[in-house]
Amino acid sequence: MNDKVLIFDTTLRDGEQSAGTAMTVEEKVEIAKQLERLGVDVIEAGFPISSKGDFEAVQSVAREVRAPIVAALSHCRDAAIDRAAEALKDAAHPRIHLFLSSSDNHLMNQLRKNREEVVEMAVSAIRRARSYVDDVEFSPMDSSRTDRDFLAHLVRAAIDAGATTINIPDTVGYAAPGEFAALLEHLREQAPELGESVRLSVHCHDDLGMAVANSLAAVKAGARQVEGCINGIGERAGNCALEEVIMALRTRSDYFGADTDVDTKQLYATSRLVSQITGFAVQPNKAIVGRNAFRHASGIHQDGLIKDRSTYEIIDPVSVGVPRSELVLSKLSGSRGLRARLTELGYAVTDEQLPAVYEQFKELADKKREVTDRDLMALMSGHVSAIEQTYSLEHVQVTCGTREVPTATVTIKAADGGALYTDAATGDGPVDAVYKAINRIVREPNQLTEFSVNAVTEGNDAVGEVSIRIERDGRTYIGRGADTDIIVASGKAYMAALNRLLAMGGQAAPAAEAAATVG
Repeated sequence: MNDKVLIFDTTLRDGEQSAGTAMTVEEKVEIAKQLERLGVDVIEAGFPISSKGDFEAVQSVAREVRAPIVAALSHCRDAAIDRAAEALKDAAHPRIHLFLSSSDNHLMNQLRKNREEVVEMAVSAIRRARSYVDDVEFSPMDSSRTDRDFLAHLVRAAIDAGATTINIPDTVGYAAPGEFAALLEHLREQAPELGESVRLSVHCHDDLGMAVANSLAAVKAGARQVEGCINGIGERAGNCALEEVIMALRTRSDYFGADTDVDTKQLYATSRLVSQITGFAVQPNKAIVGRNAFRHASGIHQDGLIKDRSTYEIIDPVSVGVPRSELVLSKLSGSRGLRARLTELGYAVTDEQLPAVYEQFKELADKKREVTDRDLMALMSGHVSAIEQTYSLEHVQVTCGTREVPTATVTIKAADGGALYTDAATGDGPVDAVYKAINRIVREPNQLTEFSVNAVTEGNDAVGEVSIRIERDGRTYIGRGADTDIIVASGKAYMAALNRLLAMGGQAAPAAEAAATVG
């Protein structure tokens, strides 16, 4: 039986302290409702004494959400405690969260108090808070840089005064996992109530990139509440990323012996909502909720994933609200990954067709970082499957400019024997020159009746799709071609139309009679 770890979400309070972000009351309520759907245990809605807006936010969240505990932050001064209690008066489950500096650094340079004065302030504040609510959390700020014996003394005093949760903050992200776990074990030895009648909590910052690691080490050491933010936002380098802790506990409950009651299928939606409202994009390689978290680019990985998901995924993407894994097709991808994605898109590629399709794919992938679904659809629209390909376009070279006569040189490969034929021509423009050069090799009279270009993907490396219609003897033949080079796409489209014409009754002229040939 796994122990339950409470999830204390401070996105609305510490998360809003991220430089460059601010949330309206309405936005905080919207996030709070999503956090309730997610199933977090505690929502820290704000710091009521800090501003009128924060007071209204805490008050509104306290009224709107009913299942989670709603916490209000307060320093250890009477006015702040009273203000927090007033903001929480409509909460179904109110908590006042008190904080007070504890390290000598903070006492000397910021608070200007001695140790015993700090203990007296803490005890007085906790008692006052308990006069308003039964649930009081106390945080000795900068715990990880506080003298261990004094910290234990302060924690014992806080428990005796009535604190129901003791939170140990790594306020400046200074701790290392083993060291932080040892600190918690020391505190539990000095105050046996911790982890028993009084909940032990941690609040870790990410200044050295160890917030999640420290929080998980704390769970192993007996902490049963973890504080943090969605997407790891927060002061300076941010807070512990809650989605990472939640999924680490869920995935490795065998190791941690603990889990949460969170509905993990809501994680992705919650992440996106927080990103949208704060304006902070989620980095692509962010664990659990990043765009690339369940995307596979390596051909070897794709092959393994197709055979069995567990080869390269320890988390089912559906379990965090992501619809499915994604095979990212690039020059690293193999034919198995390509065929699997084409099958998902509705294209049935036979064993005989696959080599040719894969070769076209590789040509495209060499020009782009990533081949998207729209790229593949464009590629397949230009791939002749039911029509026999008498000729294929092998090479196109064009010269043109304001003072240049558009000139095209093309090389075409014959399916019968694989001979290569090259010729050149000038035209009114580069596409016209390409078509005239092709006509010098494939001697099939026709009339071009329609030519259209469509950019099917976005960006500088966008794929362009060319669609054409040619006519002969009253019959129409359609051709499509796609490439990042629109001139090449035009050549492919024309070749597709000519192949269709030849397959449906035309007669190919002897290619050996072309003006120029290469063996």
